[in-house]
Amino acid sequence: MSTTTHHPAPTSLRAQAYESFQQQIVDANIRPGQFISQRELMQLLGMPLGAVRELIPRLEAEGLLKTVPQRGLQVAHVDLKLINNAFQLRRLLEREAASRFVTTVSDRDLAAIEQAHLDIVRRARKTAIDDNLLKDATAVDWGLHDLMIDALGNELISEVYRINSLRVRLIKLEGSTLSPEVLIPAMEEHLWFIDALKRRDPQAVVDRLSHHIESAHRRVLGLPRPDMPWSLEKLL
Repeated sequence: MSTTTHHPAPTSLRAQAYESFQQQIVDANIRPGQFISQRELMQLLGMPLGAVRELIPRLEAEGLLKTVPQRGLQVAHVDLKLINNAFQLRRLLEREAASRFVTTVSDRDLAAIEQAHLDIVRRARKTAIDDNLLKDATAVDWGLHDLMIDALGNELISEVYRINSLRVRLIKLEGSTLSPEVLIPAMEEHLWFIDALKRRDPQAVVDRLSHHIESAHRRVLGLPRPDMPWSLEKLL
């Protein structure tokens, strides 16, 4: 019998650099349209120059970065076309994911998801909404969307969704992100959606998710949020 221990392969430096780039977008340390040199990017990501140089072609292929002669690297610029395309792709992927998720997610998991959202709302109503609360709320918000996509079990879809999520995050940095004014309405929309999941109502799940994504899309465009015939009060 072999006693050899098999260890997982270490994550490549390029993969680590990519993960760091993603986190910098999440943390708003990389802004849409920003120009940055290779060395500045190396310092920001905390990675060696070789790994950063290997990373750049991937970011260019994904439309997150482009090389501008004599000016350096430019983070994706946000314009109306990018906004509309990114939200259309998000809507297509998430509607498919939600229609499957409603039949596969357990009651126990749904209860935990709902409680995480309610905890955020209660914190927001009791204390001042600070950066820590916004960070926790953002993790709960995106966590549900990511969970639904990953529940499809399709790595290709998950990868496309992850890339598009970075575009959406850049768009929100340019327009509006999860702010004190947006936090409770966003959680309210999620809880309205979770209510449909709990009732195992596929049509309501898809309709309410579409409403939530449209609300985010309109907020970025500076348009009024669509009306929602539902209130948090019955849950709090």
